[in-house]
Amino acid sequence: MERISAILLLLFLTVSLSLFGQRSRPFPDGGIITTKNEGVKLSGKTVRYDLYVRDTVVNYTGKRRNAIAINGGIPAPTLQFTEGDTAEIYVHNELKTETSIHWHGLRLPNQYDGVPYLTTSPIAAGTIHKFVFPLIQNGTYWYHSHTKLQEQSGMHGAFIIRKREPERQKEFTVLLSDWTDMKPKEVQRSLHNQSDWFAIKKGSTQSYAEALRSGHFSTKINNEWKRIAAMDVSDVYYEKFLINGKPFQVIPDLKQNDKIRLRIINGSASTYFWLAFAGGKITVVANDGQDVRPVEVDRLIIGVSETYDIVVTIPKNMKYEFLATSEDRTSSTSLWLGEGMEMPMKRLPPLNYFKGMAMMNGMMGMNGSMKEMKMSYQLMDMNKVMYPEISADKMANIKMVGSQMSANSSMAGMDMGNQTSKTVTLNYTMLKALKNTSLPDWPTRTMNFELTGNMNRYVWTINNKAVSETDKILIKKGENIRIALFNNTMMRHPMHLHGHFFRVLNGQKEFAPLKTVLDILPMERDTIEFAASESGDWFFHCHILYHMMSGMGRVFSYENSPPNPEIPNPEQSYKKLKADDKMIHTMARVGIESSGSDGSVVLANTRYRFSTEWRVGFNKIDGWESESHFGRYIGKMQWFFPYVGWDFRRRTVDPEEKNIFGQSRDPMDNIFGQENSKNFRQVFHVGFQYTLPMLIIADASIDHTGNVRFQLIREDIPLSKRLRMNFMVNTDKEYMAGLRFVVTKYFSLSTHYDSDMGYGAGITLTY
Repeated sequence: MERISAILLLLFLTVSLSLFGQRSRPFPDGGIITTKNEGVKLSGKTVRYDLYVRDTVVNYTGKRRNAIAINGGIPAPTLQFTEGDTAEIYVHNELKTETSIHWHGLRLPNQYDGVPYLTTSPIAAGTIHKFVFPLIQNGTYWYHSHTKLQEQSGMHGAFIIRKREPERQKEFTVLLSDWTDMKPKEVQRSLHNQSDWFAIKKGSTQSYAEALRSGHFSTKINNEWKRIAAMDVSDVYYEKFLINGKPFQVIPDLKQNDKIRLRIINGSASTYFWLAFAGGKITVVANDGQDVRPVEVDRLIIGVSETYDIVVTIPKNMKYEFLATSEDRTSSTSLWLGEGMEMPMKRLPPLNYFKGMAMMNGMMGMNGSMKEMKMSYQLMDMNKVMYPEISADKMANIKMVGSQMSANSSMAGMDMGNQTSKTVTLNYTMLKALKNTSLPDWPTRTMNFELTGNMNRYVWTINNKAVSETDKILIKKGENIRIALFNNTMMRHPMHLHGHFFRVLNGQKEFAPLKTVLDILPMERDTIEFAASESGDWFFHCHILYHMMSGMGRVFSYENSPPNPEIPNPEQSYKKLKADDKMIHTMARVGIESSGSDGSVVLANTRYRFSTEWRVGFNKIDGWESESHFGRYIGKMQWFFPYVGWDFRRRTVDPEEKNIFGQSRDPMDNIFGQENSKNFRQVFHVGFQYTLPMLIIADASIDHTGNVRFQLIREDIPLSKRLRMNFMVNTDKEYMAGLRFVVTKYFSLSTHYDSDMGYGAGITLTY
């Protein structure tokens, strides 16, 4: 009898576990699910997943590259729940380094948010971390690593929470991503070291030769006169864009008049995507997991980390392309819907960067700040001047070039919205919540955030401060926080708030949409607000991975919060969080030419820089010299750089020897009448560098003997797509000019003339 009871108990436990808990359910990534056929209601159940994080090797481009997989795949498994479930997720870290998982867009207890050293302990190598949290919402969300640059290597997956009442509609989950064969650390280092290799790969260098050919030479001059680097739309060159980890996918079992809900997730590290459907209109029904009043458009752009739920209809028994094109238009990825003859979507033509440069010249002052234009909520996409698909006659209404753009202009006469063409493009003013989203009747506190940055040095900040330069922003439970954002940069920024939904004050009043990511365009002023109803610390940051790692973020901290068991030492942990944007980046350039070798090594982070440069002649009389500087960049645009350093040099020059201009190579005095010490010098000096118009660096210094030196320098003048020029002239009567032809990212052919060492030709290695 006891044996029968034990068997019955075992059967009861088995059935209970099958109904109330699940382990790593084998839903296919992105697979079609018709919710009416799911069968078992999961509401109120504990749903378990085990996620195994491992190193892997992938081959997307014909080259084997290291990546990070979860449960053996990229992207990670799609986790599926029903609102009211409890998620029980075990993350097994089988990497050799620590990792983390952030549950993007979810409202959950602070300790499970997944930001290492801020809300959740990093998951150490070889350990398992358990996450348990209730799901109090529904919608399309995702999850990804928040550790260093791991997200770029493939650590991302979809997180789908269905409504309690099943929706009788076919659906498909689409996770978009970007892939680079370059190591993410090398991508980050290249961005900080002012390399234009990505622009070369994209064909967007905007050189003087290209400006001449396109009739925009004056635009190029004006651009550099205002100290603006070449315009870019997306920072990084990517070899591939992927849909659920593949170049394309096909959903064959769709017929005429079938409707399908596409859950679109932009899981890329830094790429915006244009979305369009060859079968006709797109109906937007949700954004960032929240339902909105259905709105019909021809296309939309999805910001980094945003999600959109859309519905499309198959018009005929054919195969229609749903196309996702990178914002810089270098490539695309596709989802094909249906069967039969293929109906491709028309490709977007390349951007006209010089028109964008002309626009930027009109929008930016000489101090580097953007002019006030009273734009908001994507109503006026200034990048439209670069879109060739908008014909010239339709662009005639856009009166915004050069001097016509005045400060504080309302732009009332500029037809920048959807009316400039028959193509209807989604913007935030079209989003309207289905329910009243008004905040509680609590006191409101307003904060002003200016998004700031320096493209030349790749520094991204809020109010000109990186995360490492700020304290946490204290807020109180029971108040409403309103954030007025002004984007004073030339880049879009998808600003993401952890753990909360915020209202976008887009003119829809009590039906303002709820979001977790705000894509704010250049020069826009947008306002968001949220109810401070949680506890603990919550990150607010730009979701372009390399912008976040450069410092564009803040931490909101609730006063009097209970201790977070995941963060036993908050002060020490916060220092580790700050280490991301304080990271030191290295650059080196070594020229090996027939006359000698010259080069430099630079170590720099957000504010500080140490550099050392040298010249060594292969001819004994040309000798050697070495000069080093350590200093700090000052100001929002970082044009001013005071430094201290030293200067050592020794050479033996025949006073009778002349340079090509008939001047002695051993002048007795500098132009200030002081004894010229360029042939022998062992001094310490102080000075400063300042970026002048045309991106020329003025360098003035005085050494401990009282000698003064002033010089003008310009590196990497873009003569053509791959040809670069540089020059230097100083008060010691030294001058130099050279050319460098870029062959690869690290290798160039080079030649130059130096007033002391003469002509040289050879190669230059760049790191």
